[in-house]
Amino acid sequence: MILRHPSLLPRTLRLPLHFPRAYRPFTSSSTQSAQNRIFSNVRTPDELHTLTFLSATDNRPLITLWTASWCSTCRAVKPLVRSLIEEERVGEKEGGLGYAEVEMDSVLIGDLGVKFMITSLPTLLAFSRQEPQMETKLVRPEQMKNKEFLREWLLNEARRGGRAGGSGGSPFGGLFGGR
Repeated sequence: MILRHPSLLPRTLRLPLHFPRAYRPFTSSSTQSAQNRIFSNVRTPDELHTLTFLSATDNRPLITLWTASWCSTCRAVKPLVRSLIEEERVGEKEGGLGYAEVEMDSVLIGDLGVKFMITSLPTLLAFSRQEPQMETKLVRPEQMKNKEFLREWLLNEARRGGRAGGSGGSPFGGLFGGR
């Protein structure tokens, strides 16, 4: 893991340099761990790595929306995904979700799109225990615009509870029945 000066981290990730003895940054109460968390937009590979690490420590899947400023379909999907996670709190009963948007048009994002096989925008990709869940990746805009389909997809990812396994616990590891 690359250590960075706290002032270089997104505001949501900054922690004080000195932690009081009673403060434990990587553990949380059961009430806090069940809440969904919305993170700042991801603009660098280090930021994505940090968020996948934080989500793994909480046993909370990280939902990433891969997007770009010029993408009109992305602008239609963003508010729907965000409202399901933030306002309707989809997934909190199952243990909670983390959410971040990955800005593909950032010059600092590097080859992340190639690494995670992002071939179209928008793309929804979940991470469980820092592993990308390629078998459940959503790339079809009509599915992402369907609120009920999207709700069920988010619930399935939340039910995984931070456990790895591409199709939510299939005995075949996601070989069959992926989306």
